[in-house]
Amino acid sequence: MLLGVEDLSPGAGVIETAVGLLNGHTVNPTYKDVCTDQTGHAEVVQVTFEPSKLTFEELLNVFWNAHDPTQVNRQGPDFGAQYRTAVFFHSPNRRQREKILAALNASGKFKRPIATEIAAAGPFYRAEEYHQKYLQNAARHPATSNC
Repeated sequence: MLLGVEDLSPGAGVIETAVGLLNGHTVNPTYKDVCTDQTGHAEVVQVTFEPSKLTFEELLNVFWNAHDPTQVNRQGPDFGAQYRTAVFFHSPNRRQREKILAALNASGKFKRPIATEIAAAGPFYRAEEYHQKYLQNAARHPATSNC
C-alpha cells in the first residue's frame, strides 16, 4: 500500500517505508522532473506492512489524520499535482476500500468532499536519498510541515 504520508516508522506492523514517485508517464523520474508538474507522478510513501499486526484500515486512519484529504493538489505548504491526496494499492481487494471514502464523506468529519484518489499502483520509483525520512531530519525541514 502507498500513502502520501511519511509518519509511519518500522515497528507495530510496519516493515518498511520508502518515499518515491508513482503513477506518472515518465520512466525513472527525478524529484526535479516531477516538480515541473509535467510527469503525472504523485510523491508517495510506499508502506510495506504485516496485515496480521496492522490492518489496512488502521493505515488509512493514520493517513486521514496526518493530512487534509479534502485538498486538491496540495498538502501543507506544498502544491502541485505531485502533492495530490492519493492511496495506491497493489492488491485488487484494496479497491473495495473506496467504501471508506464514502463513509468519511458521510461522517461529517470533513466540511468538504474527500478528494483522495484511489487507484492501482503503477511502477514505483524510489526518490533520491535526501527524500528518505525527510521529516525526521528537522535541520532540513521546517517543523510546520506535516505531510
